[in-house]
Amino acid sequence: MKKVIAFAGSNRKDSINHELVTAVASNMEACEIAIIRLTNYDIPLYSEDLEKESGIPEGVQLLKAEIQKHHGVLISVNEHNGSVSAFFKNILDWLSRAERKYLEGRKVLVMSTSPGGRGGKSALEYVITNLPRVGATIVSSFSIPSFQENFDLEKGLVSNADLQKEINKAVTSFEEAIS
Repeated sequence: MKKVIAFAGSNRKDSINHELVTAVASNMEACEIAIIRLTNYDIPLYSEDLEKESGIPEGVQLLKAEIQKHHGVLISVNEHNGSVSAFFKNILDWLSRAERKYLEGRKVLVMSTSPGGRGGKSALEYVITNLPRVGATIVSSFSIPSFQENFDLEKGLVSNADLQKEINKAVTSFEEAIS
């Protein structure tokens, strides 16, 4: 069985992107899934001076090692002011310093959501464009607009049938790519 790691790019305790990635991961029966929170890794703000003085922080090394134990990666990226959050960008920067191609050989399913009508598409596009530079193969992606209207928090699932069909298609493509 293929191993997949899943996480959101958010540091918010009640992250809607964490809800989304958890819901998607929970419906993947053909894979062994590990859902993590990036906030569990002690990762300082990136600085060349800090890197020169102290090297790559242990939290970055642990996260990189955890990612590399898996065949596939599910990422739900949050959006702040039309881009990825500073929290997530910082993690991406550190990981690329630890190993330039840290996602080499990994298949990736990228998703996003937001309260707004675009569903975090700007952040999604940033990740789709930039992760291949660190070795990722982006297999599929999707965005869920207007999270509160299209997701049932009590049930932990997308409540919009058309959006669920889009998710199912993206998940099927991902599962086929890692098998």
